[in-house]
Amino acid sequence: MSVRARFTATSSVRALVALALSLGTSAHALGLMEAYEAAVVNDPVYRAARHEYEASQQYRALGRSNLLPQVSASYTRLRNHADIETATIAGPVTTKPSYTSIAGQLQVRQPVFYPEGRAKDRQGAAQSQAGEAVFAQRSQEIIVRVVAAFVEAHHADDQLRQVRAQREAYFEARASAQRLRERGEGTVTEVLEAQARLDGAEAQLIEATDLLAQARQELAAIIGRPAEQLDPLVRDFRPRPMQPASFNEWRELAIVNSPELQTQRRIVDIAVEEVNKARAGYLPRMDLLATAYRNQSDTTNTINQLANVVNIGVQLTVPIYSGGAIDASTAQAVANHAKAQADLDAKVTQVEVELRKQYNLNLSSLARIDAAASAQRSAASAVEATIRSVRGGQRTSLDVLNAQRLLFETERDLALARYSYLLAHTRLRHAAGLLGADDLGDVASYFKP
Repeated sequence: MSVRARFTATSSVRALVALALSLGTSAHALGLMEAYEAAVVNDPVYRAARHEYEASQQYRALGRSNLLPQVSASYTRLRNHADIETATIAGPVTTKPSYTSIAGQLQVRQPVFYPEGRAKDRQGAAQSQAGEAVFAQRSQEIIVRVVAAFVEAHHADDQLRQVRAQREAYFEARASAQRLRERGEGTVTEVLEAQARLDGAEAQLIEATDLLAQARQELAAIIGRPAEQLDPLVRDFRPRPMQPASFNEWRELAIVNSPELQTQRRIVDIAVEEVNKARAGYLPRMDLLATAYRNQSDTTNTINQLANVVNIGVQLTVPIYSGGAIDASTAQAVANHAKAQADLDAKVTQVEVELRKQYNLNLSSLARIDAAASAQRSAASAVEATIRSVRGGQRTSLDVLNAQRLLFETERDLALARYSYLLAHTRLRHAAGLLGADDLGDVASYFKP
């Protein structure tokens, strides 16, 4: 075997070994499901969403309280000093009594006819339902964020390993070209070409190292722990057929299940009840009222007298004129309701656009995986063919370098196509409002230690 052929075989083997090592992982590698479980506990965005959800559930009780009995009690104890002047035949007589007055009251009010209170009750229920929809949206978003960060960190790690392997191959190429030049079998051009490729690989290595550090930091910020090693992508990567297959079926699912649309529908319901609340300002209110009084020496005329009084009856309140406030609040509520309905229409369009985008990305990702896999196989065959040609004296080491560079690029493109498929699949399920733990488990199955 010639020196040039030996160099080619050596550099190829070292490059392939480096790429094989890139598939390895430590015993403590982080899995996707483990990353998600850590994010649910540690991610500040998700924790804030959980507390927001807990707060929103109190709207239901707040709304219901407008229809339930209102009980209040008061107690007053005062020390009084009075000056009382009494006119008599002999002239005014002044007395200065000092006494303690005690007043206690217990009142129970039960709405009987309260249209505004009923609107508030329905509005509170709608606000709690909106909170549930928002939390469902946040629960799906954290899955997307974890998958995206996990995939990005994985891709950055792959890029770094590939750049290292490529740099190693170029380093061997430069050394071999220099040896061949010293023996008179090579040319200056080959040495310069190898050096140029090595310099480019060094620059790429710096960039890839920075990108990996940034990607790991972003993933760590979500899961609340370091993410140095990740479970590798499985070798036998087989994309699943998209179910359902047609876009119209995905659209129907999204219209029903999308948390974004459910949230906006609840906002419309809230706006409807706001209109009902405003219009209730024209209507009377009737309450069942029961009051118990206990007064002792409450005035100077009842010193040392104790009175216990119980009142039971109804109270009717009829609005007559409020300076135009009811008309203004009603008009404002009607306009806000129209706005909420328009926002719902816009949200439907937005969801459809995002759904179509992710649907198309799923289709194109499947096609890209097939094309990239075919290109990778062709590039690997080209490297082997070029090595044989070098042995036959028909090609040079530079041709091998070019073939290896193309192989590195196709392997990178294949990995990227697979990551894009996983992310597009996740985002499509999210856009349709169907993303859940089972879907995360499906994606996690593509990463195994």
